[in-house]
Amino acid sequence: MPLPKLPATPAALLLAKDYPKAEPGKSVKPKLAAVTEAAPEAPKPARSRAKAASAVVVPAIVPVPALEPVGALTPMEAPVQAPAPAARPAARGKEKQPLDLESPLPARHKPVEPGVKSKASRIADQAGKTKMFVLDTNVLMHDPSSLFRFEEHDVYLPMMTLEELDDHKKGMSEVARNARQVSRTLDALVGTLEDGAIEDGIALSKLGNKDAKGRLFFQTRLQNGPTLPEGLPQGKADNQILGVVRNLESELPGRAIVLVSKDINMRIKARALGLPAEDYFNDHVLEDTDLLYSGIVQLPDDFWNKNGKDMESWQENKNGTSSTFYRVTGPTIPSLLVNQFVFLEPKNGEAPFYGQVKQLNGKTAVLRTLRDFSHNKNNVWGVTARNREQNFALNLLMDPECDFVTLLGQAGTGKTLLALAAGLAQVLETKLYNEIIVTRVTVPVGEDIGFLPGTEEEKMSPWMGAFDDNLEVLNKSDSDGGEWGRAATQDLIRSRIKIKSLNFMRGRTFVNKFLIIDEAQNLTPKQVKTLVTRAGPGTKIICLGNIAQIDTPYLTEGSSGLTYVVDRFKGWSHSGHVTLARGERSRLADHASEVL
Repeated sequence: MPLPKLPATPAALLLAKDYPKAEPGKSVKPKLAAVTEAAPEAPKPARSRAKAASAVVVPAIVPVPALEPVGALTPMEAPVQAPAPAARPAARGKEKQPLDLESPLPARHKPVEPGVKSKASRIADQAGKTKMFVLDTNVLMHDPSSLFRFEEHDVYLPMMTLEELDDHKKGMSEVARNARQVSRTLDALVGTLEDGAIEDGIALSKLGNKDAKGRLFFQTRLQNGPTLPEGLPQGKADNQILGVVRNLESELPGRAIVLVSKDINMRIKARALGLPAEDYFNDHVLEDTDLLYSGIVQLPDDFWNKNGKDMESWQENKNGTSSTFYRVTGPTIPSLLVNQFVFLEPKNGEAPFYGQVKQLNGKTAVLRTLRDFSHNKNNVWGVTARNREQNFALNLLMDPECDFVTLLGQAGTGKTLLALAAGLAQVLETKLYNEIIVTRVTVPVGEDIGFLPGTEEEKMSPWMGAFDDNLEVLNKSDSDGGEWGRAATQDLIRSRIKIKSLNFMRGRTFVNKFLIIDEAQNLTPKQVKTLVTRAGPGTKIICLGNIAQIDTPYLTEGSSGLTYVVDRFKGWSHSGHVTLARGERSRLADHASEVL
């Protein structure tokens, strides 16, 4: 059954020219900037502005061409280079200003991550000298293995860091577990040492970590030397650690002493006192999230001319769907990845090509045409794709060979609705899975409302409002069924959907389940690993999230568990990823996500 028709004018739309174009010998790096009709273009690196100088202003409302029906062959003729279309005249009463590509572009509302080393670190790197890193307690509690992540450099632990570890070791939280793991690691390092040998440092490679070539030092005596400025409370833990850093600088002249902390205020305070301080970078999957794999690439206009010389094509009927396969060879192929979506939309009126990379072997690839989920006859539980990215996502969600799917996108792009619709269709219609399991991390946006009464599902129900909203849309049946028919349908659907808490996932094994992990951007890489490794035979896992909305302390866009799995799973033949770029909720929600 089709969904109610929403306004067709999107507020945020990723144009075809904003997708990365595959070039031989170059890795594909997506540009995630959204373009609107009235808003200026998002900032681009300086190196790309020269290429954009010859671009033509394209209207923001770009209709997504319909795909061919299932079973039809995609045209194999090489597209002819079409002249650039003329720019659309400006709206009445408003004069559209041409884009000035030479002047600096306006800044977007995106936080800039301080991925810069301190001056002391840069000088030591240039001189080829090893450094000594003084670790704050939050680094150890964030990553228990951080002791072994500093390569050939030495690590120094102040006594106050050990005191704070002792204060946080009690409890069942993730922080308490990490504190206990650090304590066990330190005990294993110092357990076999002779008396007095601890002052010479402990080899970090002692426990088998061959990459850690430095030594671990403890604060073994009270500091004697320069103290912090008067007025700072001497008993505060942060100030005592800062005093240790300053004392080490005086005791070891010429040695680069750097404080490492996840606490922003701690780093600011250190820099204000003239002490080198850095963030902990090792947990960052990417330094810039604009380089995150998008799962989609736009083929160059001359793709068929350069790569279709000895092309082979055939048809296969699998899982009740007929698909056309193309084997192509050429210079563009090495830049692609398995299960990556490719598209080519010629500007000369020819039919577009939408495909998915199924096999890669050097410069040879096998491309498969997609099923057109934008057509009503291929609807998924009454849901049809409203744009190109949603069609790519439904092809992944409905593919039984794809065990792990990640969907990224801003609010209103349809992540939850698509995942629920695909789950209901494969649980109740095709019976490919037994039931749908929904879970999410319980991190509140505002103040916590306290304890919740009831069973596990009743306690989780306030966190599942997004799924309830989407179920109301999916439960809309024909009016012929009446109230009794709708109630029976809702009871049937509810019986196949289980709401589970993350707290009780360890040790479980899910067999033939459709597992949806919502708000996955709030998970740490360790938590994501715990969840994904719960999958048994026949289970499909879908991770949904928006890395611009992270509520977990110490997690950033670059260190989120969702970013981690997207980067690590790319190119695996049984996983897929799509970044949804166009909002379809309502014109109000799309405009709010763009301007607020």
